Amino acid sequence: MTLPTLRAEGLAYRRGENALFTGLSLELAAGHLTWLRGHNGRGKTSLLRLLAGLAQPDAGRVTWGNVALADAPEFAAQRIYIAHANALKDDLTAFESLQFLAALHGRDAAPAAVRAALSRLKMTSRERAPVRTLSQGQRRRVALARLALENAAGVWVLDEPYDALDVDGIQIVNDLLEQHVARGGSVVLTSHQALSLRGVAPALFDLGSAA
Repeated sequence: MTLPTLRAEGLAYRRGENALFTGLSLELAAGHLTWLRGHNGRGKTSLLRLLAGLAQPDAGRVTWGNVALADAPEFAAQRIYIAHANALKDDLTAFESLQFLAALHGRDAAPAAVRAALSRLKMTSRERAPVRTLSQGQRRRVALARLALENAAGVWVLDEPYDALDVDGIQIVNDLLEQHVARGGSVVLTSHQALSLRGVAPALFDLGSAA
C-alpha cells in the first residue's frame, strides 16, 4: 500500500507578535524527500512540528491522505519525529534510552532490535554507558538509532539530523534515508549542510520565500 501524501495548505503561524509564515503550502509524497531551508528564525522547526502534528497552525491545515491529522490517528503510528534536542535521559544508558524511546513510540523495544539499531549507528561499544558520559555526536547517534528500528514506509520529520555528527555518522544517516525513500517512505528535514544522497534528489523548500 502506497503511503498517503502529507500536505500543508495555506498555513500561517505566529510566534508572539511575529508572523513566521503565512499562506504556506507544500506536499510530501511517498518516496520523496524534502529539504526545508531558511535563515535562523524563519520558522523551520515550527513548520516541522506542524507537519508532525505536534502543533496547530493559526490558519490553514495539514492533511494526510486528504484527512486532517486530528482525524487520522494512524498517522502518529507511521510518523517519526526527531527534534534538534536528542530527548535522551542522562541517567539512563544508551541502550536503556533507545529502548525507552522505542517503547514510548510503539516500536520494537526487544533487546535484540535495540542492539541491532545501536550497532547500525556504531554505538555497540557505548551501549552500556550512561548518556551523561557520551559526547554530543554519540548522543545524536543514539537518538538517530530510532531510524534504524524502522523497516516500513512512514513519514520521517527530522530537525537537523546531521548535527554534531562526524563524516562516518553522516554517511550512516544518508544510508538510512536512502533506504527509507527506496521503500516508499517520505522524509522532510532541515540541514545546514548540503545533502549528498545517492539516487535521491531532494525537493528544496525555501522558507525565505514563503512569508
